[in-house]
Amino acid sequence: SPFDALPEPPPCPPGWHTGPPDFVILGAQKAGTTWWFRLIEAHPGVVQPETQRPELHFFDRLTDTWPTAADLAAYERYFPRPDGAMAGEKTPEYLSSPWVIPMLAEAAPRSKAIVLLRDPIDRTLSGRGHALRGWRKSGKTFEQEPLADRNRLVTAAIAMSRYAPQVERVLRHFPRERVLILQYERCVRDPQGELDRTYAFLGLPPHVLGEDELTRTRNASTGERVTISDEHVAVLVEELLPDVRRLVELVPDRKSTRLN
Repeated sequence: SPFDALPEPPPCPPGWHTGPPDFVILGAQKAGTTWWFRLIEAHPGVVQPETQRPELHFFDRLTDTWPTAADLAAYERYFPRPDGAMAGEKTPEYLSSPWVIPMLAEAAPRSKAIVLLRDPIDRTLSGRGHALRGWRKSGKTFEQEPLADRNRLVTAAIAMSRYAPQVERVLRHFPRERVLILQYERCVRDPQGELDRTYAFLGLPPHVLGEDELTRTRNASTGERVTISDEHVAVLVEELLPDVRRLVELVPDRKSTRLN
């Protein structure tokens, strides 16, 4: 089964109930999704079982099969909460997996979708670093891998930074009023302000967090940062600029820190 690697659902205490998540952070990868989920979780109206990691990877593993009714019922068991409280998940690969969004719309038709976007060049380089660290854990190095594999890693990182078609896909399957699109850089500059927007979007009352919670490490990673030549940056700008322009049409209040 594609779900064999998933942890067991957390227990549902007496008087609590399970059901589809109230919200899902869809991505993007390396755009602060873990940080933002933890800030949402800090609201007293949101519950997250201590034994459950927020990143489920439930639907992105279904590359060849559609979830059955039994699969969807199993998904719901991951979200126990008492009446009046919210529960959710985040999996940053959901945004770039075309099949996930319609699956989620079927599994959680009332769920609210949150998308965090980051400067696409910065995200591309961070995504490459993320993939390289995965290679190193398995004893591989970039230089030793076949040329085709190296090229696939780089082009996949660029593809995940083409946000416009991914956002369009979300908006095809979720009503616009149930989609919140945030900019990572803006969240870093004004975390409480953007968190206020997020709480209001979820229907939660205002809640102020301490400075230590708001500024806790974002996108923590180990290993060297990927660097590329100025010429490669120029190529990325040329490649990604049309996508950024389309994205600004879809989300007029979003501005890229490098390409606008």
